Amino acid sequence: MNPESNQPAGLYRPSFERDSCGFGLIAHMDGIPGHWLVRTAIEALARLTHRGAVAADGKTGDGCGLLMKMPERFMRAVAGEHRIHLERYFATGILFLNRDQGLADRARVRLERELKAQGLQVAGWREVPTDEAACGEEALRSLPRFEQIFVNAGADMEQTAFERHLYIARRRTEKALAEDDTFYVPSLSSRVVSYKGLVMPANLPRFYPDLNDERLESALCVFHQRFSTNTWPEWRLAQPFRYLAHNGEINTIQGNRNWSVARGHKFKTPHIPMPDVLPMVSMSGSDSSSLDNMLEALLAGGMDIFRAMRLLIPPAWQNVETMDPDLRAFYEYNSMHMEPWDGPAGIVLTDGRHAACVLDRNGLRPARWVLTKDRHITLASEIGVYDYLPEQVLAKGRLGPGQMLAADTETGELLLPEQIEQRLKERKPYKQWLGRHTRRLRSELEEEERCAKPMEPER
Repeated sequence: MNPESNQPAGLYRPSFERDSCGFGLIAHMDGIPGHWLVRTAIEALARLTHRGAVAADGKTGDGCGLLMKMPERFMRAVAGEHRIHLERYFATGILFLNRDQGLADRARVRLERELKAQGLQVAGWREVPTDEAACGEEALRSLPRFEQIFVNAGADMEQTAFERHLYIARRRTEKALAEDDTFYVPSLSSRVVSYKGLVMPANLPRFYPDLNDERLESALCVFHQRFSTNTWPEWRLAQPFRYLAHNGEINTIQGNRNWSVARGHKFKTPHIPMPDVLPMVSMSGSDSSSLDNMLEALLAGGMDIFRAMRLLIPPAWQNVETMDPDLRAFYEYNSMHMEPWDGPAGIVLTDGRHAACVLDRNGLRPARWVLTKDRHITLASEIGVYDYLPEQVLAKGRLGPGQMLAADTETGELLLPEQIEQRLKERKPYKQWLGRHTRRLRSELEEEERCAKPMEPER
């Protein structure tokens, strides 16, 4: 890899990239925002420093970050300070732009054009405060320009449609600016916002002073410390991504990417003009980023976060004789549409409402959770990221192979693996669909005398 341009050189190929990291989440079960929760997430992230690597300069890490539920009060206050008017539904995102002024201007103009084409209003821009003293020499060599965009939803546009239009505009912009390898959109959403970079976890709030502002309150934070198993650290590959953070590796990644391209023309949805967003998955970058690409495409197409994750990362269901027939039918139906993204992998994710974790069917990545009496749930790749007294614990546990756990911050429910599966299998008559629309081929051995004989070896 050439660190000056992020372009592959020699025998290096970005498609070989894998990650092995530390991750976690913290959320208030009832969705009550607070700056304390953000500070706690940063402290938990700092306790995962040992899960990543550090350059010889002592400051450049493999990448770390936070993905949080939109801190609405802070964003409205900051927008007001810059005379930016925000409507009821607004979106924001911190963008990585090229240090070259001409390329940065081109990216801004193109993104604004695509947003307007989707019926959205660009409310304004803000230069994101950063402290470069928090960066090491290696990180400074590829340091992008950081700018924040504010976007208002179109008239009478509901939030789900707003998210879809943001996705389409972003994908069209990314395709148009494919040659600019610095341009990157960590998040552009009305539900979440991302702060990440090539700094050490303890320096993240120093690099982004926003994180120290008491007005920045959130009810949910996903955090991640990256360890680049065999990759060159890049700003864009720091995690979390737009929906998820990943510990482990996707060992089926080349097949997953190839099949996403091969099946691209078969994906149909009334919500998205598919030619505008294809290919759905980047063929370069890390395995984690490709998984995030696929997840966001499924969500934009109309799936909910539970169905999408169980489609991508199912449990081992084929030979489990005790599995509920309706649940088996659900997974069998899904298996006809997409092959598993197999790890070993542990995933934490959020759509701004749910804080969730999934282990793949190998179950080789730890994920332990604790629910305390003050209605906070924490989950991480190891115990010790959050301090609590034993008498504060209301419930705790760990995820097993193929299991999914979620906290719903709107209803206050903690959804255990069995409850999630119960909801999924009851949504549609999967067993009836399979019975009516599938045809099974039975393989039988031919009569032995009619089978071809092995060839005699040559003498």
